[in-house]
Amino acid sequence: MANLTPTPHIGAKLGEIAERVIMAGDPLRAKFMAERYLENPKLVNQVRGMYCYTGTYKGKEVSVMGHGMGISSIGIYTFELFNFYGVKRIIRTGSAGAYQPDLHIGDIVIAQGACDNSNFAAQYNLPGTYAPIADYEMLSAAVEKAKSMGVNYAVGNILASEIFYNDNPEAWKQWQKMGVLAVEMEASALYMNAARSGNQALCICTISDSLVTHEETTAEQREKTFTDMMEIAFDII
Repeated sequence: MANLTPTPHIGAKLGEIAERVIMAGDPLRAKFMAERYLENPKLVNQVRGMYCYTGTYKGKEVSVMGHGMGISSIGIYTFELFNFYGVKRIIRTGSAGAYQPDLHIGDIVIAQGACDNSNFAAQYNLPGTYAPIADYEMLSAAVEKAKSMGVNYAVGNILASEIFYNDNPEAWKQWQKMGVLAVEMEASALYMNAARSGNQALCICTISDSLVTHEETTAEQREKTFTDMMEIAFDII
């Protein structure tokens, strides 16, 4: 049984975080989503500025929370949500850099799998290489919602990278050759924490820049304009 007690990193009381959580790396994007989509959003955490709001969306209790940047940060928050707060489903909504030439600014990537260049999986002492994947129920629901909205989307493998400023600026091309769609920094840890705790998770990203075409968005655009991705997340959570 989970030890349902508050943690050092989340100040919410037991019962204040819903079983369904939508997360964003940027806590200001989490605040934006909560205020835009939730009915009667209540701020239940602001420890370290990592806002968490709980409210309702179409009759379902939903929490929206930031998770910070990188595998280590999302690893801490999602572990605590799954194992200490009784959360059952998490969707990460984020930005990603395109590795493939047919992906452009605003396109949505639904992460079927998450490659990884960290040692996060080493803790499990597996006699091989683990392949972090999304929950199929959530994945298929996201695909159907994207189809119904008529948005440009792709489904496949992404890279969760520990490195933002790579000493080898061409390293990404090796992942491109393997058909990896895009890069972000968190999905693999989310998927592994979900698998280890027996829960469900999905990562949905909006393309914010392209390593192929060098298109890019502003910080304000990343915070407030990725609404197609947000709508998908709220409707399937």
